[in-house]
Amino acid sequence: MNYLLGVDIGTSATKTVLFDEECHVVTEASAEYPLYQPQNGWAEQNPKDWSAAAASTIREVLAKAQINPAHVKGVGLSGQMHGLVMLDEKNEVIRPSIIWCDQRTAAECAEITAKIGRERLIEITANPALTGFTASKILWVRNHEPENYRRCRHILLPKDYVRFCMTGDYATEVSDASGMQLLDVPKRQWSDEILAKLDIDKALLPKVYESPEATGHISAEFAQLTGLSTDCVVAGGAGDNAAAAVGTGVVEDGKAFTTIGTSGVVFAHTSEPRIDPQGRVHTFCCAVPGCWHVMGVTQAAGLSLKWFRENLAEHMDYNAINEAINSVPRGSRRLLYLPYLMGERTPHLDPDCRGTFFGLSAMHKRADMLRAVMEGVSYSLRDCWDILKAMDVKVTDMMACGGGSKSPIWRQMLADMYNCPVKTGSEAGGPALGVAILAGVAAGIFTDVPSACRKYISTTAVCQPEADAHEYYERGHQLYQKLYQQLKDCYQELSLL
Repeated sequence: MNYLLGVDIGTSATKTVLFDEECHVVTEASAEYPLYQPQNGWAEQNPKDWSAAAASTIREVLAKAQINPAHVKGVGLSGQMHGLVMLDEKNEVIRPSIIWCDQRTAAECAEITAKIGRERLIEITANPALTGFTASKILWVRNHEPENYRRCRHILLPKDYVRFCMTGDYATEVSDASGMQLLDVPKRQWSDEILAKLDIDKALLPKVYESPEATGHISAEFAQLTGLSTDCVVAGGAGDNAAAAVGTGVVEDGKAFTTIGTSGVVFAHTSEPRIDPQGRVHTFCCAVPGCWHVMGVTQAAGLSLKWFRENLAEHMDYNAINEAINSVPRGSRRLLYLPYLMGERTPHLDPDCRGTFFGLSAMHKRADMLRAVMEGVSYSLRDCWDILKAMDVKVTDMMACGGGSKSPIWRQMLADMYNCPVKTGSEAGGPALGVAILAGVAAGIFTDVPSACRKYISTTAVCQPEADAHEYYERGHQLYQKLYQQLKDCYQELSLL
């Protein structure tokens, strides 16, 4: 029996899962590490924490499974995107990694837009300049820490630093590289035009691979550290959402998934590079060679329900919440919630908008407010869905994943709002399974990504849309959209109080 490893380098922890060659989970392990916030709005981590966590969890799963390590044929890497890792000439980490949620680079985003032009930037990188992306972080170090920038010889993303520790190779792949804002996303290669206009030396960047390609083998040093064989290949892997797409089988046209985690994501596969000229959604290369994905993001999805529970329903667990709202009719008795606790990304790109309950009256109970929160998040995800449809991204098959997908009521809301069946898969799915499949292709165990997904990823439940519910939510969504337009200027005034 052959085995594959999926290593997911998250923000709070690294999770390593050992799969057999039929994609069954054998065992798993995780290791946590800290997040540092030296100033308000800053977020940093120590890259050595990621590599140590990867090594320790690999040792742990091999020990638990009690298998011959030589039978592990491939490793796939996933994880947080956009983080900046800088190495000097001795391959030592120069400074802590500035990670995806860091917000210090507003001035650098303006600098990027001024140097390239907003329209041209979107044409090449498929996205406007955003504080979370890597390019603005590179410019921030150059502007504020010039000595560190002068010492830099290699720039890597978080999972690709772990790859370097595993193999000694400087490599990335197209899905994660898409989030750096230095890649020509339609052409799937570094953009010489962007690099020239930003005066960034191309030699600093790693080689770009497709996600299921082998980028190297486990080094003798890492083999000694973990027990893996030096014959084990390391696949390109994927950024977290692209990896989750493979792990849920969203690897062909017509397929999409909705994630309700802390944030919410509507992610659709496309065989053509479709770009929103307004920059409301992300278009990245996906983990299937020659294909892309389009992704809308709502900032406070599961976070909205978590916030309500922690502050207004402390004694209720999520099962109790689902039971409580069972008796609440759709529409929450004419109560609407706008889930803008953290501003918004899609479709408004508005950092000033804030959460709102509209229609609150003395008749409303806590259960009504809880259902309104779920419906408001679902309306926000419907906003993302509408933009994808306007871009001619056709979806006939929707998967649900993330913590919110465990709620059958929430899944039914999505099915009714999308007017599309919403499915769930096994809990073993997700980024770790996705990159294990990529590793299986790199190791020659699987022929390609789509055929492996068709064979090994199954559906466990389906919510069918209900016609009367869809009709109601169509009207509700129109009012929901109108509320933002009416409140937009008020939100800006509020931010200045």
